[in-house]
Amino acid sequence: MMVRRTLLAAMLLASGSALAASNTAAPGDAGQGASAASSTAHPALWPAAHSPAAITTPATERRIARMIAAMTLEQKVGQMIQADISAITPADLAKYPLGSILAGGNSGPYGDERANAAKWEKLVREFRTASAKSGAGIPILFGIDAVHGHSNLPGATIFPHNIGLGAAHDPALIQRIGEVTATEVAASGIDWTFAPTLAVPQDLRWGRSYEGYAADPALVASYAKAMTIGLQGPLVSGKPIAADRVAATAKHFLADGGTDGGKDQGDALVSERELVAHHAQGYPPAIDAGALTVMASFSSWNGTKNHGNKSLLTDVLKGRMGFAGLIVGDWNGHGQIPGCSVTDCPKTFTAGLDLAMAPNSWKGLFEATVREVRDGTIPLARVDDAVARILRVKAKLGLLGTHPVDRGNPAMVGTDAHLAVAREAAAKSLVLLKNNGGVLPLRPGAKVLITGPGADSMAMQAGGWTITWQGTDTTAADFPKGQTIGRAIATAVKDAGGSAAISANGSFTDRPDVAVVVYGEQPYAEFQGDMPNIAFRANAGEKELLARLKAQGIKVVSVFLSGRPLFAGPEINASDAFVAAWLPGTQGQGVADVLVARKDGKPARGFTGKLPFPWPADAISPVKAPLFPAGYGLGYTSKTSVGPVNEDPKVDLVASASEGVYFALGKVPSPWHLSLDPGIAARAVDLGAQEDAQAFSWGEAGAIGIDGPPVDLMRQLDEEFALKLEGRLDAAAGPIAVTMAGATLKVTPPAGPLTLRIPLRCFKDAGADFKAVGTPLKIAGEKGLVLTLRGASIEGVGQTIPCPAK
Repeated sequence: MMVRRTLLAAMLLASGSALAASNTAAPGDAGQGASAASSTAHPALWPAAHSPAAITTPATERRIARMIAAMTLEQKVGQMIQADISAITPADLAKYPLGSILAGGNSGPYGDERANAAKWEKLVREFRTASAKSGAGIPILFGIDAVHGHSNLPGATIFPHNIGLGAAHDPALIQRIGEVTATEVAASGIDWTFAPTLAVPQDLRWGRSYEGYAADPALVASYAKAMTIGLQGPLVSGKPIAADRVAATAKHFLADGGTDGGKDQGDALVSERELVAHHAQGYPPAIDAGALTVMASFSSWNGTKNHGNKSLLTDVLKGRMGFAGLIVGDWNGHGQIPGCSVTDCPKTFTAGLDLAMAPNSWKGLFEATVREVRDGTIPLARVDDAVARILRVKAKLGLLGTHPVDRGNPAMVGTDAHLAVAREAAAKSLVLLKNNGGVLPLRPGAKVLITGPGADSMAMQAGGWTITWQGTDTTAADFPKGQTIGRAIATAVKDAGGSAAISANGSFTDRPDVAVVVYGEQPYAEFQGDMPNIAFRANAGEKELLARLKAQGIKVVSVFLSGRPLFAGPEINASDAFVAAWLPGTQGQGVADVLVARKDGKPARGFTGKLPFPWPADAISPVKAPLFPAGYGLGYTSKTSVGPVNEDPKVDLVASASEGVYFALGKVPSPWHLSLDPGIAARAVDLGAQEDAQAFSWGEAGAIGIDGPPVDLMRQLDEEFALKLEGRLDAAAGPIAVTMAGATLKVTPPAGPLTLRIPLRCFKDAGADFKAVGTPLKIAGEKGLVLTLRGASIEGVGQTIPCPAK
């Protein structure tokens, strides 16, 4: 049963965080941003919940107790460690009896990121067989990020990202999406997904905003229940969940959507009451519905990392909320706790974490944890509790019986029935912000030009977490039963007796009646998407395209693809109709169903979506004075005409750059600046576009450097991130010395096009200090070196890349 929000929570949500900060402080309560705010939770202030008794039946608990009594310490600790498939083989389990395996965003079976369901199933079976033959003979759990459908798998059914589903305001649809996702994940042999995300984003600068359903905790709570039941099915005592259902993960506990400045893996500087009212409301309904796992957040609460906060993990989650399943960490998140490293962190286990996600650090963490249990640093009772929780999940998945539940039916991936649900979801996610003159729906017989960078881009409409972690290289070929938005609209227009042409640059020979321009954000995931403000940064030529079409008297429909509401005043003014399409997934037909009228003059579906977040009037804040409030959304019967809107972002867009971008399209973004040693000349050149790079010529030995205010890059260091240099090596003169954060590595790339990635850990191993980096990049060479540089940035690669040879 869904836990209703308390009266206190409702009052706080109605009055906002400012009221929460001004209220008389309860124990441990502190106002937002208070320097002495407490990070100790008081369980009595939190909503109560309880995992269903179907998880902890007496028979299950007796069986688990017998199993634990027969296990060695190494076997117990092994259950508490999770490794990534890129860093472990089934044969490793003979010596290291790990209890769980995951496949990260860039990890595919046998190194194949585009493996089919049969290959995934083969890999899972190999690990499961190896685990059953080693240690205590307990099969492994296999987890994956199926966050908008089985998104690692080509040909799978890919749904809109969560923000688009939030616009649909349809819990019943969410449950059906959970059922489809579970069926396809199970079809590839996998039994656990790291979803749903129950964050309630409060600052849209956060790069994971699209993983949140809405700014309204009540909607998130209703979706939490629906998605949990969809993924797992209703739990029944004495029976495992069905073979076509998988374990759900309520994540990320807690307040990952409430960090200061919207910084990913940052610090939520909020009172305990606000923490409860805004950020905790999704967890009780998920737990009551039977969620088998919860994932801890990378982020902190008032200075204390959630991976090490015992009052949250143990006292609140396991105590007050009665959670009986397992708490899993995020990717090496335990290593961010002060005093810990990714290979040694007793604090995370004593705080209440049951299963540490140690993708490439698993071996060291296993060995250190065994040692620390032996010397009493980690109590054996805490280990036994963690193992019991892990075994409960395995029991409910049907993995512990004489004949374990067999998951694996590749034929169920991407079925027509599943794709129909994704098409429906895409249609229901669309929000109509402007429709002056009734330009939409596109009338039967119309001549339509379809243009913009997103018109025929599967990557842009699917977004991050699609095939690969960042989703930048997703193509239409990955989803043969999908359709790009442009092609779907073109087909629908022609079916209605009109004509349609797709033109990348907006050129045409036959003047159109209307132009549909599909554009927006390029794909990103996690803190790669963090922004200094919420202004849409148009790609080269996008503004000019809209202006040119408008000047020619052609009606313009903007289909705006984004992972969050963004300030887009100029684009809205340049459009007769403006559609917030979010990241609708692979079924572009769902977009066409709403935008294009059939021969009878009516579209297959109307606009029903409503904004799940306020739409900003400037680039500063969407909340204080939004252009469109949350809940806004026009329909085809609406008579609203949107007049000119503000085009001033009210921030200096040039002076606000990412901490991880040092050179972009031949320019050094502020606040960074370029310095050249004497004897080095620079000139702007064309590499892929006009003056999009700089050519540096070494007349004598020396270095080019990029300097600026010190920034903390420790969070990037804890992940699989690399320094990426793009350009061309025109003339070599021996090795090139690349310095980052005070450490130097030498590389010898071949002449010609250059794409060089150096893992940050390589610089760390060479002595780099990433806590306060004021010179993120220096490139030194000998006389005669000519290097053309187009880009220099930190990029998430999610896989192990070797360091340059010494």
